Amino acid sequence: MNSVNESGLPPALRSGSPALFKRTIALSLKKWRLEAKLPQKDAAKRLDRTVQHISNLEAGQLPTAADLELLLGLYGKADRIPFMRELLSAARKAKNWWTALSGVTPKWFDLYLGLESGATELSLYNSVVLPGLLQTREYATAVLRGNTDLGEEQVEQGVELRLGRQQILDRAHEPVHLWTVLDESVLYRQRGDAKTMRDQLKHLLEMSKRPRIDIQVLPFDAGSTPAQDGGNFVVMKFPPEMEGDPGLVYVELLTGGQYFEKPDEIAEYRRALTRLHALAADQKVTRGIIERAMKEVK
Repeated sequence: MNSVNESGLPPALRSGSPALFKRTIALSLKKWRLEAKLPQKDAAKRLDRTVQHISNLEAGQLPTAADLELLLGLYGKADRIPFMRELLSAARKAKNWWTALSGVTPKWFDLYLGLESGATELSLYNSVVLPGLLQTREYATAVLRGNTDLGEEQVEQGVELRLGRQQILDRAHEPVHLWTVLDESVLYRQRGDAKTMRDQLKHLLEMSKRPRIDIQVLPFDAGSTPAQDGGNFVVMKFPPEMEGDPGLVYVELLTGGQYFEKPDEIAEYRRALTRLHALAADQKVTRGIIERAMKEVK
């Protein structure tokens, strides 16, 4: 979906976005500096740069090819220079496939789209609306039309964006593993007319039978849950080629999104997911719940 396909990159990274490549470079530089037991001030001195410059590189600013090679040599990772140069080239050449739809995506959501496109595993909890990756065109249209701030053209672009994101479920090298827990109320919160809702639930059933998609419904009678006071959230896992990347958590808020990247924060959300998976119906029972909801659509 992106316009870059660097032959020297492993398949898991070839469909990456600029955000994914920048993240990989930044995290690798930080990881290797720490392994070399070098404070930022020492790395900056050897590079004849400021400490702020080293900090910026570790936060996602792209280095020059010369700085990259000097740092890798300094960190004892000269053998990684060819791979990292390929990555740097990819980061500069890659284009986001959704650029033409930028009018419907707030700037803060660009990072999410870039990271989602390169994730190997997405674990979601949805309590209000079905995840965009599982929405039909008609359901997505109804959801977006519910936002009175959007004109018809923006709605159409927003729908195309959601459908475009779904291509990660079918990518050639390795489709993403999607594991989602849905609050049962989502199945009954009607979007659009009855046909739209029935077709959406039928689509959900079909998707639940795919090998890399796991859908569980959290029943009404599940009782107290670890996510009852929060909104939707996503835990992302990335390819092992992204050295030192612990993954991240994205929490959807009314006015934007919040990212959690500290290991203890990620661990907390993973524990919440483990609890949700245990409380939710298994996949066989989940299909029965979805079928029942389909019959009750009016």
